[in-house]
Amino acid sequence: MKNQVPELRAAKGWSQGELAERLGVSRQTINAIETEKYDPSLPLALRIARLFRLPVEKIFSLGDE
Repeated sequence: MKNQVPELRAAKGWSQGELAERLGVSRQTINAIETEKYDPSLPLALRIARLFRLPVEKIFSLGDE
């Protein structure tokens, strides 16, 4: 799954650790999401969307779209 997490995080000036802390996950989880090695659970995807004040589909998309 493709995502805009690295760009959104950088626009806020947050490190991976800061984003992880805000979401209640590990920095390794954020790294795995950003490098597209891990697809977040629906609850985590929704928390990410809420934090960035964007719809989930503006952050995450299927790779074939």
